[in-house]
Amino acid sequence: MAGRLPVAAALAVLQGDAATRPGQNTWLSALVRWLFIATSLAFLAALLIAPLVTVFAMALERGFEAYLVSFADPDTQAAIRLTLITAAVVVPINIVFGLAAAWAIAKFEFRGKSMLITLIDLPLAVSPVISGMVFVLLFGLHGWFGVWLQRHDISVIFALPGIMLATMFVTFPYVARELIPLMQQLGNDEEEAAITLGAGGWMTFFKVTLPKIRWGLLYGVILSNARAMGEFGAVSVVSGHIRGLTTTMPLQIEILYNEYNFVGAFAVASLLTLLAVVTLEVKTLVERTGYRGR
Repeated sequence: MAGRLPVAAALAVLQGDAATRPGQNTWLSALVRWLFIATSLAFLAALLIAPLVTVFAMALERGFEAYLVSFADPDTQAAIRLTLITAAVVVPINIVFGLAAAWAIAKFEFRGKSMLITLIDLPLAVSPVISGMVFVLLFGLHGWFGVWLQRHDISVIFALPGIMLATMFVTFPYVARELIPLMQQLGNDEEEAAITLGAGGWMTFFKVTLPKIRWGLLYGVILSNARAMGEFGAVSVVSGHIRGLTTTMPLQIEILYNEYNFVGAFAVASLLTLLAVVTLEVKTLVERTGYRGR
């Protein structure tokens, strides 16, 4: 008890000082607030703004004409085309899987539900390089299905199917992970009411569920598309780095940089950066629109 009295007395003194000096407390709180804001801005400037400025500065180092000439390279054009094709195939598949998985997990109770959730989260916990190695061990020449694929003249590794499989593996959790908590929060009341009124399963989904989750679905699609275009690790393992055939934009950037073609490398990087910036802008617009809709 005696030990607590000095502490209580000190607190009383501090509280009395605070009551008698409100202006000083306001000044200190403002100082702390601006200190944290300045620290955050400095951190963003060092890790985000400075790299972006460097990418565009290096891309335009020899002028805008040299920047445009970099995109005339057939291998670079093939890399851009392959990246867009991969994203155009992978993202719709992720949408279908994400909707099905989120619907099953959020609306039903079944044995193995926790295991399914764990498997959905698996690509987020595994290194992309390991993810690519898994497909090499499965579909490579010495893999489990390698002999059968070779016998039927089917190429998966070092070909477009392998790139799509690797990209799909690392991107499929995004749509499902955005929709599962949203569907669980919304509940089943409206769907049960629709079924009671005679609506079928598909009509309930398209008329009741889908309008409620459209912003969450679009948000997941944006994240999945951004990861599909920028994936490097898994695609690097399964692609074989065959120029003009199996090199996506991130792989083409690495090849050009290793060849000391800095302008070409940073030109492709600037295009990928612009795609990322557009994706972030769309993401912000979706968040604002979804918030206003709610």
